[in-house]
Amino acid sequence: MAGGSTEFDGDRGASTTVAVVVLCGVTVVLGATVAGGLTGLSERAEPTPTAAVSLSVDDETLTLTHDHGDPLNVRSLRMVVAVDNEPLRHQPPVPFFSASGFDPGPTGPFNSASDPEWRVGESASLTLAGTNSPTIKPGSTVSVELYQDDTRIVTTKTTAR
Repeated sequence: MAGGSTEFDGDRGASTTVAVVVLCGVTVVLGATVAGGLTGLSERAEPTPTAAVSLSVDDETLTLTHDHGDPLNVRSLRMVVAVDNEPLRHQPPVPFFSASGFDPGPTGPFNSASDPEWRVGESASLTLAGTNSPTIKPGSTVSVELYQDDTRIVTTKTTAR
């Protein structure tokens, strides 16, 4: 290779060029992966509400009152009721109008015809039907847990009158 010859007579230059192209490709792919991951982090889930709810039980009727905290969307809640630490056979699918194990027509935001946003000061009630078990007797400990998705947001219990 003398003087101004442009003829290529070796592999060295080609392997360096290929390495640079591959390295640039890897850098672009890694950059896109990191950017995609960071974009996912910026999309925050809606915060879990916090609320205090009190419970009273009279015969087979449970009344829950939203005492303070964030409004609760009843449509996104799951309710678990237990009597003396035994879960009810039929759990209330709030909101509802008629459901197995419950008398029709719950009140307040538990009723599917009502505004689903449960605000401070509002009460909601439901009554167990004779087809549900265990039954509530005077002196029974009744507990209610409210979940949003899989997160428990309220636990309350009382003694039945």
